[in-house]
Amino acid sequence: MSEEILINVTPVETRVALVENGMLQEVYIERTSRKGIVGNIYKGKVVRVLPGMEAAFVDIGLERAAFIHASDVVASQQNGSDEPVEAPRTVPDIRTLLREGQSLVVQVTKDPIGTKGARLTTQLSIPSRYLVYMPGVSHIGISQRIEDETERARLREIVERGAVEGAINGAVEGAIGGAVEGATEGSPEGTTEQKVSSGGYIIRTAAESAAEQDLIADMNFLNRLNQSVNERISRVKAPAVVYQDLPLFIRTIRDLIRPQTEKVRIDSRESYQRVIEFVAEFVTEFQDKVEYYPGERPIFDLYSVEDEIQKALSRKVQLKSGGYVIIDQTEAMTTIDVNTGGFVGHRNLEETIFKTNLEAARAISRQLRLRNLGGIIIIDFIDMDDPEHQRQVHRMLEKMLERDHAKTKITGVSELGLVEMTRKRTTESLGQVLCESCPVCDGRGFLKTSETVCYEIFREILRINRAYEPENYLVMASQSVVDRLLDEESDNVADLETFIGKSIRFQVEPFYSQEQYDVVLL
Repeated sequence: MSEEILINVTPVETRVALVENGMLQEVYIERTSRKGIVGNIYKGKVVRVLPGMEAAFVDIGLERAAFIHASDVVASQQNGSDEPVEAPRTVPDIRTLLREGQSLVVQVTKDPIGTKGARLTTQLSIPSRYLVYMPGVSHIGISQRIEDETERARLREIVERGAVEGAINGAVEGAIGGAVEGATEGSPEGTTEQKVSSGGYIIRTAAESAAEQDLIADMNFLNRLNQSVNERISRVKAPAVVYQDLPLFIRTIRDLIRPQTEKVRIDSRESYQRVIEFVAEFVTEFQDKVEYYPGERPIFDLYSVEDEIQKALSRKVQLKSGGYVIIDQTEAMTTIDVNTGGFVGHRNLEETIFKTNLEAARAISRQLRLRNLGGIIIIDFIDMDDPEHQRQVHRMLEKMLERDHAKTKITGVSELGLVEMTRKRTTESLGQVLCESCPVCDGRGFLKTSETVCYEIFREILRINRAYEPENYLVMASQSVVDRLLDEESDNVADLETFIGKSIRFQVEPFYSQEQYDVVLL
């Protein structure tokens, strides 16, 4: 599988496209005016404790107070051990953990999304290329995506030895970091404590086959970074930011570049120079893969990235066979419906349905990554009678999602024929970043018909006529509504005028939406 990363940098925003086999798979967007804050560490102040929700609101200097649940505080106060600590079955009273006015060092795990503030945890993690350092945790975890047992043992031995030697020398006070890729072994978020000075590590997928000196260099880098964070925590007054993650184009190199990555193309000379410096220091094996793109043709036009982004904002995804998928994102969940559409098949109905579902499974996995959809996702595949077909479609979906950087969990086919899954959501979806609710339909996705609006106008005139005694009425509405009132509804208008004994005039307001109207008393 060939893979390329395209980075488009402008003064107002940075965009990153991950392209696999010539097809856009993921898009990341960071705007100067609204940067993501996941991974940032803050010294905050508790402004409100909510016993009924076992949670608290924390002021970290943002427009809206951030949210922390008791379980995310408890996790950081448990005793450290060499084994992963399971989350407690019962969460202690939030009032025993936090009080209003208390200073608290927290890390953002979810960006503010919609009307919700950022989600926080007191279990800190500091990122680097190969490792994730967690202060106060003694456990060492390894990404489950590293499957070779010999390699897992080698990596564990290197990190354990480096941690012990660092602790002896007083050099490893802070260590490894990075966004944890996929599921990790024994590293539930915020489940271990902050009393162990040496800290714990998560070995990331990128560490597979990494040289020992590179891993040790990562540990030393994170040690220095953690010391800097601790010094700033002791100096600043809440609310204040004490650590900010790298800009998007640097995070891309840290988190996304892999051995199968053929090229990283950047269209900004300044950003290219910064990336080259980062690569030369931390990932020297990829130096020959990073190149500056000076072409006149926009870099995102190389693989029709702009067109694919526009398609990703549509509800309907067309399948090559003629079938299609409908994706609806709501606040509670995302629903996905599969239809055969114009695909009639060649053999029989069951085979047609099976092939459509297989193709849809591939398309859905790509759309989840491309649109960055998270939370609860319900997929309504076309009903299949053959259990083997159900199993194959389910397996296809699982296989395609193995490439996903976000953590996913899929259930089997339910009694209703639905596939339920979750995808970890830490940032806004592509649609939420690029779009806003339609001011005309208020996000409903549909408008009242002109006929419906006409009948609302009739009822409004009758209501006003009972309360007041105007001589005549003026109705101001959109072109489509006035046209209907003067054409299809003209007989009804005449009957209404006779009933109320008054004349009704109409006036087109070109800036009114189809649902807007005013009834003026003359």
